[in-house]
Amino acid sequence: MARMIIAVAPEAPVGGVAGWAADLMEKLGGPGAGLAIALENLFPPLPSEVILPLAGFTASQGRMDVAAAVAWTTVGSLVGALALYLLGALFGRDRLLAVAARLPLVKVADVERTEAWFVRHGTKAVFFGRFVPIFRSLISIPAGVERMRLPIFLALTGAGSLIWNTAFIAAGYALGARWHEVTDLVGLYSKVFLAIVGVLAVGLLGVRLSRARRGAARGEASEAS
Repeated sequence: MARMIIAVAPEAPVGGVAGWAADLMEKLGGPGAGLAIALENLFPPLPSEVILPLAGFTASQGRMDVAAAVAWTTVGSLVGALALYLLGALFGRDRLLAVAARLPLVKVADVERTEAWFVRHGTKAVFFGRFVPIFRSLISIPAGVERMRLPIFLALTGAGSLIWNTAFIAAGYALGARWHEVTDLVGLYSKVFLAIVGVLAVGLLGVRLSRARRGAARGEASEAS
């Protein structure tokens, strides 16, 4: 008697960010993927490297069209980035400088140098920033503070997001039930990148503290003399 082989489709993840995103896509399809990515822009701890491959996996199971997944997630990226851009524009340069002036170990001159750098390289920063963990969302805020022309900001954000989203959705689609391998690989890249940034930040803080102590010591020496 011939045996009947029944192919069982792998189940979507349950629980956590992946389960939440899978539930959105199951209920809303492409718009659910777009909503998840819009929220990822506003709350960077929600990782796109989980949501996007999962969207590809969902499409591979026939529960969502892959082209719709790319289109909706790119729209979601634009909506989230625009919200942060408007937040930066509302906060404004004057408030930013006023806050910097009140923060310990932060110099207004540093903020002004960063501002000058952004004026020169802002278009590259907005485009290539879409490929950098955490900063891919946060780069929209200085773009708003500096009032980068909105059509240019949207075009650069849309182009970068389209590349990023397509690559991850395509990988998740190709890997199917092994979509999480993409998440594991990019998660490692994110951890290494953030560790390097953390070390540099601690080093900069150490230099600032050392200079502040030397300045205080010189001031005390001058008063004693």
